[in-house]
Amino acid sequence: MKKTLALLLAAVMLLSLSAVSLAEEKVAITMWTYPIGAWKDADTVNGIVAAFNEKYPNISVSVEYLDYQSGDDQVTGAIEAGTTPDIIMEGPERLVSNWGAKGKMVDLADLWTEEALKDISAVSEAVVAACQLDGKYYEYPLCMTTHTMAINYEAFEKADALKYLDQDTRTWTTENFELAMKALKDSGVAHTGIVYCGGQGGDQGTRALAMNLYSASFTNPEHTEYTMNSEAGIKGLQKLQDMVNEGLLTADPGIVAGDELQLFANGTANMSLAWNAANAANYASQAQFTPYAMAFPSDDGVPELAGGIWGFGIFNNNDEKRIAAAKEFIKFVSDDPVQGPKSVFATGFFPVRASFGDIYTGTEKEANKEFSVFMPYLGDYYSVTPNWPVQRTEWWNLLQRIFAGGDVKAEVETYINNVNVK
Repeated sequence: MKKTLALLLAAVMLLSLSAVSLAEEKVAITMWTYPIGAWKDADTVNGIVAAFNEKYPNISVSVEYLDYQSGDDQVTGAIEAGTTPDIIMEGPERLVSNWGAKGKMVDLADLWTEEALKDISAVSEAVVAACQLDGKYYEYPLCMTTHTMAINYEAFEKADALKYLDQDTRTWTTENFELAMKALKDSGVAHTGIVYCGGQGGDQGTRALAMNLYSASFTNPEHTEYTMNSEAGIKGLQKLQDMVNEGLLTADPGIVAGDELQLFANGTANMSLAWNAANAANYASQAQFTPYAMAFPSDDGVPELAGGIWGFGIFNNNDEKRIAAAKEFIKFVSDDPVQGPKSVFATGFFPVRASFGDIYTGTEKEANKEFSVFMPYLGDYYSVTPNWPVQRTEWWNLLQRIFAGGDVKAEVETYINNVNVK
């Protein structure tokens, strides 16, 4: 008992000394952020930093904004040069299964207090699991969402295809999905939906479509190997190849999700496979129709949607003062009962903390609430599986080979041999 008390007192003294040190000394830290909602907007982020500096005036935070085209190369270059930022904002597939697994990140277990763990677990155990590897927490999460697809509501209405949707649950079966595509084609629609495979951008959509058609699992439960060579996985990919061959879907090896979203917004395509709250905000205003979010079709009508989790990690730059300052920034923007919901609101996604509740009612982003219906469909967060960056490249290469006429089973086996760690 005395030993436990002594350890607790020591921990309190250490935290107190750290707080005093941060209050008395000037510390400069850097943060790099991928384009996560309005966190790509300098005015928004400057406002968040200003709020932090009201509490910690001696900690200066400089920010650099990354994109998904060159951001990974910038981080890789910084790692090689020893010039990584203190804080980086992104998801577990980068912070945990990539840089964390390579020993580049700080263990953030001290941020995962009992209170935080309980608050986050109440929303999703999958979030907690995704942020750790081998007992170490390399990410402290801020927000989450599910990725969906979307349809042109008026086009479906005109084709008498709305009857194939369950509009109460926003779900549909694989059989009804195929019937809806036939109805659209028969009504004269040139492009029902486009299966893009020109790169990894938006690949969560093509994966979710192929998986859900026959309830395949993308990886094993332990997240140690990829499993789309299962009977259900091959059957789903075969169905996509067949639908493309029949003209019920279009395959385009020259575009990625950003291109597809633009084609959806301008009415060229009548579905998008890359929809979520952020893309709805970015593209809905361009559309001359009603974009209507839907879950991906599944054989049993119960979808498992890919999720997005975004939060913060700290690169280990071997500077304890900067690490302590970075942790204070992360705690402030993620945990503070006033700032925390504002930080999530800026992303356009949903809080990982149950205590933050509904952050959109009565705001200019109230339309985001449309996506809350999909949260119960959040499936396994499998993108922490080893070899993830390789898998992403191999996935769109697989789709290109299949839609070029390749034998589905043989091409899937090639994919599996290339992605599973030997």
